[in-house]
Amino acid sequence: MTAESVLEGKVALVTGGARGIGAMIARGLATAGARVYLVGRDPAICARTQGEIRKAGGACDSIPADLGTNEGVAQVCAALRSREPALHVLVNNAAMHWVEPLERHTGSRWDAMWALNVRAPFHLVVGLLDRLEAAAVPGDPARVINVGSADGSRVPALEVYAYGASKAALHHLTRHLARRLARRGITVNCIAPGPFDTELFAPVKAAVGDKAIEAVPLKRYGTPEDAAGTAVYLASRASAYVTGMILPLDGGLAL
Repeated sequence: MTAESVLEGKVALVTGGARGIGAMIARGLATAGARVYLVGRDPAICARTQGEIRKAGGACDSIPADLGTNEGVAQVCAALRSREPALHVLVNNAAMHWVEPLERHTGSRWDAMWALNVRAPFHLVVGLLDRLEAAAVPGDPARVINVGSADGSRVPALEVYAYGASKAALHHLTRHLARRLARRGITVNCIAPGPFDTELFAPVKAAVGDKAIEAVPLKRYGTPEDAAGTAVYLASRASAYVTGMILPLDGGLAL
């Protein structure tokens, strides 16, 4: 089996898959042979990333939707269910980021962030549970891969109270679901990225500049290969005996 065929015949859904780390993961899964469905709020950006993946030889479609709403989650579940009898890999990557001083860290953005960063991953698992169960076979379970954050595993350096708390919640939810879904042939793991030079990370980079990677022992940003390789590992047979793990992808920042 080659690296290009390790996920051949599998179906993957990647939320927030049109840009940033989500797009890195989507490209990696498609390159490894999976049929990938991208979810994103902007149809034009979804179409662009879909086209890039197809041009590179990958199988890819997109489902534009706003996962910050219950209607958007239902829309994605209905679209996937209408097209596929089984879902082998669900990547919950869509997220909001927010840097704001303590005194102004209030209001409706708290609710919006928790809706997208925590509620949507849970409701997608529930809404697609039968498709995940249909994909599971002995020795090769279906996979849920949540994308958390280094800021969910430690006290963040910046004022990202809602974001850090939401990612910590996603880490805990990962473990809770892993214990509950193991008996149903589904593993649940979480990637906790450190600094990646993406649009989501831009407010942090604007605030601290190159200091963003000074605390990283490997002294660099994460790359598309880092994100893609980690996701392919968690989606492949190599990780079939791994569940409930919060995997730091942070260049040693957790140290």
